[in-house]
Amino acid sequence: MLSSYIFPVYVFGKLIPYPDNYFGQDVKQVIQVEPQQTEFLVSAVAKKAMPSVVGITTQTVRQDFFFGEVRNSGVGTGVIVDSRGYILTNAHVVDNGSAAAVQVLFHDGSTKEAKVLWNDPALDLAVIKVDGVQVTPADLGDSENIEVGEVAIAIGNPLGLQFERTVTSGIISGLGRRIDISRSEAIEDLIQTDASINPGNSGGPLLNSKGEVIGINTAKIQSGEGLGFAIPINIAKPIVDQFIEKGEFSKVYMGIKGVDVEVFERSMGTELSVDQGVYVVEITKESPASRGGLKSGDVIVGMQGKEITTMSQLVRQMYQYRPGEQVEVKIVRDGENKTLNLTLEQVPKN
Repeated sequence: MLSSYIFPVYVFGKLIPYPDNYFGQDVKQVIQVEPQQTEFLVSAVAKKAMPSVVGITTQTVRQDFFFGEVRNSGVGTGVIVDSRGYILTNAHVVDNGSAAAVQVLFHDGSTKEAKVLWNDPALDLAVIKVDGVQVTPADLGDSENIEVGEVAIAIGNPLGLQFERTVTSGIISGLGRRIDISRSEAIEDLIQTDASINPGNSGGPLLNSKGEVIGINTAKIQSGEGLGFAIPINIAKPIVDQFIEKGEFSKVYMGIKGVDVEVFERSMGTELSVDQGVYVVEITKESPASRGGLKSGDVIVGMQGKEITTMSQLVRQMYQYRPGEQVEVKIVRDGENKTLNLTLEQVPKN
């Protein structure tokens, strides 16, 4: 007993070496780290992206019962995505398309009136356009390939144009985040960053270390420090591509009124056979859904091999398709799994 104590404590490692595998098998995890000088990286990214970032000011008109017509002003940021003057920003920056006037401030100090071409509050994205100006479009990255811990750089106009084109840097703090904006609505799949984002940054770009746009800054939790969020650029790419290719965007529709399974169960006080998905409340007549065999009471759980868990996710998924495309929709009907094929159509103008 004495020797079993003396040898490990006083002899091994001092007078004679420890025997092989004395501490068990030696397993080491090797992580390769490429050193980067962040301060020079941020400067280089800002220099590349700055000409593509614009300031946006808006005028909105509201009717007040006592004061009549009331005008308010707003400020935000945008990023140029095409040399013909297409600019991507947040829907709420342009008052969800209701802004009476939209002015764009460019890198050279000039201003130009813009027209709102498209917006969607569910995505919090909008496309505006200016004519007759020479602009520098930003490079769009791939938000599917980003990882937590990567460098993230934001450019915007926090607190107004007096702080225009402010640059902040940090890292990607999280992926796939969700922000509830009402009892029945939420923005999902957001990028979380600790790069400082304040009111006025909305609509500005979130950039990677190559100076590519990987997200559009959209919100900040006011009660927390270092919590900023951005919409992944891959959500906006199909929309931007259509504007660049055709000069317009043709939105497709399925022809349903739907609600999250969780919301339906809570409001109706019942339980369905599935835990998540989109409960079909109503089918529009002569729509792709009615022609494809979809019925009220069905629960949509997948589309084109991708799981569908919420209505907002279904809405985002629809932006990837164009009129005439056929999609495979997986549903649960009366507890049984079924697959339907729907041919999507352009949203009727009426």
